Amino acid sequence: MGKRKFKAESKRLLDLMINSIYTHKEIFLRELISNASDAIDKLYFKSLTDTSVGIKRDDFAIDIKPDKEARTITVSDNGIGMTEDELEKNLGTIANSGSLAFKSDNELGDDVDIIGQFGVGFYSTFMVAKEVTVYTKAYGSDKAYKWHSDGIEGYTIEECDKDSVGTEIVLTLKDNTDEESYDKYLEQYEIMSLVKKYSDYIRFPVRMEVEHTHYDEKGENPEVHKEVETLNSMTPIWKKNKNELKDEDYNNFYKEKFMDFEDPVTHIHSKNEGIATYDALLYIPSRAPFDYYSKDYEKGLQLYSSGVMIMEKCADLLPDYFSFVKGLVDSEDLSLNISREMLKHDRQLKIIEKNVEKSIKNERAKLLKNDREKYLKFFDTFGLQLKFGIYQTYGSAKDTLQDLLLFPSSFENSKVTLDEYVSRMKEDQDVIYYACGESIPRIEMLPQLELVKDKGYEVLYFTQDVDEFAIKMLMEYKGKKFKSVSDGDLDLESDEQKEEAKKVAEENGDMFKFMQEALGDKVKEVRLSTKLKSHPVCLSAAGDITIEMEKVLNSMPQNDGNKVKAEKCLELNATHPVFEKLRELYSTDKDKLKQYTNILYSQALLIEGMSIENPVEFANMICDLMV
Repeated sequence: MGKRKFKAESKRLLDLMINSIYTHKEIFLRELISNASDAIDKLYFKSLTDTSVGIKRDDFAIDIKPDKEARTITVSDNGIGMTEDELEKNLGTIANSGSLAFKSDNELGDDVDIIGQFGVGFYSTFMVAKEVTVYTKAYGSDKAYKWHSDGIEGYTIEECDKDSVGTEIVLTLKDNTDEESYDKYLEQYEIMSLVKKYSDYIRFPVRMEVEHTHYDEKGENPEVHKEVETLNSMTPIWKKNKNELKDEDYNNFYKEKFMDFEDPVTHIHSKNEGIATYDALLYIPSRAPFDYYSKDYEKGLQLYSSGVMIMEKCADLLPDYFSFVKGLVDSEDLSLNISREMLKHDRQLKIIEKNVEKSIKNERAKLLKNDREKYLKFFDTFGLQLKFGIYQTYGSAKDTLQDLLLFPSSFENSKVTLDEYVSRMKEDQDVIYYACGESIPRIEMLPQLELVKDKGYEVLYFTQDVDEFAIKMLMEYKGKKFKSVSDGDLDLESDEQKEEAKKVAEENGDMFKFMQEALGDKVKEVRLSTKLKSHPVCLSAAGDITIEMEKVLNSMPQNDGNKVKAEKCLELNATHPVFEKLRELYSTDKDKLKQYTNILYSQALLIEGMSIENPVEFANMICDLMV
């Protein structure tokens, strides 16, 4: 027979596929193995109702044979084969899917699991091959046919000799170039790696003759032995029943699959049927990858379609705040694009993502309830990411994350949940108190903390930069708002105390105004404090930007010199001896009072862990006091 030309639209599509659609040339082997599995599926299911097929389940196999001298790779199967018409239909017209037709026509219906949904997958071979030859004999036919093509120019179909039913595909590899070496696909290690990576869970054995070199006791006299080995494991662990598996099985799979030497903290194995049918096997690592908090880290779960790996990291299956989760999802229902390398963003994918998110949240909540020590270990490693999740989603993820958060607390010096804090709140308490600082010891030295603790209120300690930002996004928890101990008005005084404070403030109003003018725009106000007990001075914030936020935002490298400023108030303790000294100086030595005001302001900055603008001036003022 003469050469037949591809249809015009098929020719354009083939050229596009070879040069554009696939991003990784190596997937050609995945496509050929998937198509071979398809063909075996068809004959296997036929054998279930037709005893004349005469092939047992264990007799089916896919064989790979590389030939370095001829520079060919042969992939063969003993599946259903193709007639001449089917060759023309499936390989002459691109994008015709024999698998879809089989699935829709087959009487067994939904029980049939067909991998190859795209006839186009076969043409990925032209990314690595300059010639492709197909030998095939259909079940029930006494004729065999040869299909041959050297690319987009066309193909030939002619009769040939073939004894057994099935299909054999021979690829003659392209010549090597400076940019690409095609010889690597002839190496047994490369073939074994690709089968393991993409086709490990094809349910029929993928076999190859493998060479093993053995040496004598001295490490000399090498002998090469060849034996046919099955390269794929066939049965994925996530398809097994949970009662068949032990923790050791899950852990060993995790360490091998995800290159970790430590057992995970826990695993989640779920099977879902209904609107979205899929299997998921998820792991929480015991430690963060070295690049986890860098821009180079890629989140995502491995994505399989009926046991064939489609994507190494599908980011759409995980929200950013659960990006530490490793694992995989295997679904038959996904809408894949023409190359099977990318997903169409459809309803199924969104449903799976939501279900995965819910599974992770529920498992974390269960661990928190049943194994506090293990959860603490997890939270020490990945808790920061949960807090970032609330901040980065502007609080929209709070229903998922807020009950998973832990914070150090003044209650027995332990980490507590928000729910535990609220459950212990005093009857007259209507806010959740928190204090910020670089460490717990520094927080506990804050002057503002003294009165709150003295009143018997529990205080959450925020020691990480993101803490206060996340809480601002939460706004409230179970109807209780959050309040910093550094807020201007904590409203902890009795009515009598308020009246007394008002009286003292009015009596010293002129002095406070003078001190505020001495500090200029450094502070919004100098005022009487109602929260200090033994300390003479402190700073409080008057606006939405707190003092801690100012510190964090101004420490960021992307700040570009545009300093953020909180509206600060300098608060003075009227019961401290220093206050009487200030009153005396206001009457006798206002210049000295200016100096004292600047000293007190600098002291308040240092207490908050902030730098002072002029350390030399501050040191000189202290020296003046000493002499």
